[in-house]
Amino acid sequence: MTSGTYASSSAVRLQPITRSDVPRVARFLHQHLNERISVKNWTDAIIPPWQVEAPNHGYMLTVGDNTVGVQLAFYSERRTQQGPVRICNVAAFCVVQVYRAHSVRLLRAILAQPGYSFTDLSPSGNVRPLNLRLGFEKLDTSTALVFNMVSMIGPSRARLISKPSEIAATLRGSDLQVFHDHRPAQAAHQLVLVKGERYCHVIFRRDRRKNLPLFATILHVSDPALFVEAQAQVFRYLLLHLGILFSLLELRLVGDRPKPSLLLRGHRPKMFLSDTLRPQAIDYLYSELTCVAW
Repeated sequence: MTSGTYASSSAVRLQPITRSDVPRVARFLHQHLNERISVKNWTDAIIPPWQVEAPNHGYMLTVGDNTVGVQLAFYSERRTQQGPVRICNVAAFCVVQVYRAHSVRLLRAILAQPGYSFTDLSPSGNVRPLNLRLGFEKLDTSTALVFNMVSMIGPSRARLISKPSEIAATLRGSDLQVFHDHRPAQAAHQLVLVKGERYCHVIFRRDRRKNLPLFATILHVSDPALFVEAQAQVFRYLLLHLGILFSLLELRLVGDRPKPSLLLRGHRPKMFLSDTLRPQAIDYLYSELTCVAW
């Protein structure tokens, strides 16, 4: 939440964010949440590139013509062993300080929508206790930090593909659909490792730690065993082609801890709320993490 100067005596209205509201919401988030993200990039990020029937883009608080609070939401329908599941990713959250007492109204409005499982993949410190009170569970986000300069050294018979046309020609089935759905997403960078008849689809995002843009966070690996075998290729690409010094890998995604690596003591929490999904079914695709490049 951030500070602001709007008069607090006016009535605060809660309303869904419609497509026509996106420009004003983008301006608000640029001004109050993250100025590094331009208004245009916020606008593009709010509307996800994949096809989905979404009831809204989240909820906002308004006072007269002024936007005073926003909670974004990204919707998707995913196929699981139990059948199709509708997921709502609770995303960017910001309320000007004078209206912070109304903050919970945003989250409650999103959670009141029936038929969804919910994820919050970047909860701020003051949101986490609220999420727990509302029934969210924590995911195990144990994270290994890899220094790409060291870890890119290692034998591998796998080949790395980074050209989009070659990636599209390599992937099959649902992996190919994931590639196409995320290709326009601002924060989703895609690679493929190939060894013989096997491949591993890798999606990562660039991240900041201590305000330093030197990190890549792995969001998705389609074949963890092949990734562990050929991960040096990925680290080499990140360092030599993108100048990224460090990689962050959650063990729940990649399986074995890379060697050498440092297991972080503090790792960023992620949370979910679902009557049907278990933690192992939660991934980071079709979410804020792939759409918003902060």
